Amino acid sequence: MTAETTSTTDPSPDPAPTPSPNSSSVIHPRREPFEHGLLPIPKLIFPDTTQILTQLKQKLAPHNRVNSSLLADSLQIPSDHARLILDTLASVLNSESDPLVKAPPDEVDSAGADLRDLILFLYIQSYKKLLPRTHKDAAAVADVWPSTSAFDGYLSALSPLQLVRSNSRRFMPSQADEEAHQLSYLQKHMANILSLLAESVEGEGEESLVLSMEGFEHLGFLIQFGDKGSEVVTLSQAAPFFANSDPDMPAVPVPATQVLDWISQNIASALEHITERISAKENGPANSSDPDVAMADACTSSIKTSPSARGSCFIEGISRSSFVKQALDLKGSSSVKVLNCHDSILYILAPLRYATIYGCSDSTIVLGAVGKAVRIEHCERVHVITAAKRVCIANCRECVFFLGVNQRPLMVGDNHKLQVAPYNTFYSELEEHMADVGIDANINRWDETLALGVVDPHDSLSHSAGVSDVQAESAARLDPDQFTNFLIPNWFGGESPGSTKDNPFQLPEAYMASQQRNQKNLGEIKQLLREVPLEENQKRELSSALHLLFKDWLYASGNIRQLYCLQGD
Repeated sequence: MTAETTSTTDPSPDPAPTPSPNSSSVIHPRREPFEHGLLPIPKLIFPDTTQILTQLKQKLAPHNRVNSSLLADSLQIPSDHARLILDTLASVLNSESDPLVKAPPDEVDSAGADLRDLILFLYIQSYKKLLPRTHKDAAAVADVWPSTSAFDGYLSALSPLQLVRSNSRRFMPSQADEEAHQLSYLQKHMANILSLLAESVEGEGEESLVLSMEGFEHLGFLIQFGDKGSEVVTLSQAAPFFANSDPDMPAVPVPATQVLDWISQNIASALEHITERISAKENGPANSSDPDVAMADACTSSIKTSPSARGSCFIEGISRSSFVKQALDLKGSSSVKVLNCHDSILYILAPLRYATIYGCSDSTIVLGAVGKAVRIEHCERVHVITAAKRVCIANCRECVFFLGVNQRPLMVGDNHKLQVAPYNTFYSELEEHMADVGIDANINRWDETLALGVVDPHDSLSHSAGVSDVQAESAARLDPDQFTNFLIPNWFGGESPGSTKDNPFQLPEAYMASQQRNQKNLGEIKQLLREVPLEENQKRELSSALHLLFKDWLYASGNIRQLYCLQGD
């Protein structure tokens, strides 16, 4: 799987004329801010975004970097919401060297956010997501999706968001559709975005706004250039008006209007390219491995895993089976999307930057180590086990989350009957993967959930009056007596390459005591069985009965599939 990176455009000898887009380098939106950076906080949806952010920029200009206290005071929001903004921004920033990204949890406020990155982050809170799509062939998924939940009759009398959820299963739009939607948003708002990054100079009208090379680089938070197989370059290297700048001399600022013309032409060219690509796919034969095929139209009766441009891997449509992906299988992929899987057990044992679980039901999903963000959305009766920097749970029902998480789990949307529990598993390379992506095993905030609003202001639905003020349902702690360790099989036998021999996250006292009681009870039962005075034929009968009951449990629980999976490997 090859990650898509950036390539350089041919520099123009004269920076004055507006350059045309270079066909060898296509503009793309950075998906991470749109997929993991939107927060349903009503106070971040401004009536006049550009005017309010211009005033905020002027107010905070003397500080350069902004901590949560300053942000809370400036936006008149609670301190925990201000800290959430900084943590979320850190998880979607494009620069790994930024002090906010590198800061340990107790130093986030002292590092603060760069004002320009913060302004861009706050601006895109005005973004409206594409509506999820229903499957074109409802009969094709009838055998896969479980019967209507008991919640559905209740939900149908509530908000439009809940009504949509109860009436149809949700499927993600295609990658091409989402990219076109994000590009269209940037095209519409780029003039305002550039005005917020630009500086004023002596002059009149729009020509008085100029963009320095440093300010231009901050656009890398939202856009990037590149095609498969090309080398990563900075935005200023891709742009003709900064490409030939002397590294030993400060680059001459460029009029914001010139930057806008160049970006607008590139976006128009990219949108035309996407339209042609979608049209060709609709009129041509279907390609099951193409990540831009609409998620709603993928075959649900077969397993589909496909790499995508720019480092994403899709695992989709798995039903009634066990499935394993390890680090070598995902080489070149920095993110994973698990979509529309049902009644299965999935192991994704790799170091990742981002992970999304969407539209799954009646499954157990184990994610290795996720260093930026995990988003779990529209899932029912799913168990998720993950070690992650941060986790967001949205619109889920009757799920249990076993978490080793460094930041407070975020609960948003229409959630019902959720439970959280401490992390409960390990595999041999877990600690190595955690170190690779920067997860601290000494910090686990699994039960410090932060609930925001039921209504997501970033969706494209209308909502009943007053619903936006309702807080999302939080999650209950799993009863310690219901807590068990989850064993990950060793598929390859022999010595494993990693050094992890146990759960790296320390269990809370109540859960540890419950485990010890269970182990003690098991030991006592084993001892009783050993000491019971039985004849040899009675021992054989007892052993046979135990094996038969265990086999019945394997079939009843569905765990028999894991044994078949192991035998198949």
